[in-house]
Amino acid sequence: MQQKRQSMTKLPYPKPADVPTYTLTEEMQSWLNNPSFPRTANYDPAWVLENDMGPHVLWMTEWALQALPSTPGLRILDLGCGRAVSSIFLARECDAQVWATDLWIPADDNQKRIDAAGLGGQVTPVHAEAHTLPFEEGFFDVIISIDAYQYFGTDDLYLGNISKFLKPGGILAIVVPSVTSEVLGEPPKALQPYWEWDFCCFHSADWWRRHWAKTGLMDVLSADVLKDGWLRWLEWTRIGDHAGVGPYANGNEAELIEADQGELLCFSRVLARKPAD
Repeated sequence: MQQKRQSMTKLPYPKPADVPTYTLTEEMQSWLNNPSFPRTANYDPAWVLENDMGPHVLWMTEWALQALPSTPGLRILDLGCGRAVSSIFLARECDAQVWATDLWIPADDNQKRIDAAGLGGQVTPVHAEAHTLPFEEGFFDVIISIDAYQYFGTDDLYLGNISKFLKPGGILAIVVPSVTSEVLGEPPKALQPYWEWDFCCFHSADWWRRHWAKTGLMDVLSADVLKDGWLRWLEWTRIGDHAGVGPYANGNEAELIEADQGELLCFSRVLARKPAD
């Protein structure tokens, strides 16, 4: 396949000098210009790659936004924000105040990215564990979690923990790697060479709907699956593998997704509203 050098200067603020420019194939460039994610197209893929911690965070965040209210000035908790790429996107695209909260990435590290984006007045980095959040009850209009909620939210009691930080009428929105149907025993034979024990946190959209609805704490608004989400997942892993950055550099995740061909692996988006009374 013929390769072509791309400058990748789409970021809507100056690109830091230490972010490299990657050489990607024309096919990979076509993947990045996906019409389903027009907002993401305005951001430099090299910047996203450099700060990558999972499947294309801006694609997943934009998909979540497509189902969220667009009122300016919202207070948003970005829970499990990683390197704050999603937080920067939310602040810019929603004209929102965002609290970029993560356990694995120090707040000082995220502050550098936030300042480079010129959003120091809109995005506040917070270093915290998901069960010990340092916020007032009823503080947020929206709590969003991209590719993180599965690590702590499968706990039957966690919804009661997180929902208290929402205002009455506030929205909880998650996008998580998922399965089309529950894996009750061994995974499909084709996936067994690549299967890791922590994939047990992958559940179906219907499972997440029931998981939240049974508490009676939130009104579940929707639980759906990203169309061709496995292809988006594969495309991004191939780009990361080609660039030699992020969690995909060894190619194992791409092999898993290719072996599956969309039979089991997908992405789910789940939204719920806290009752107003």
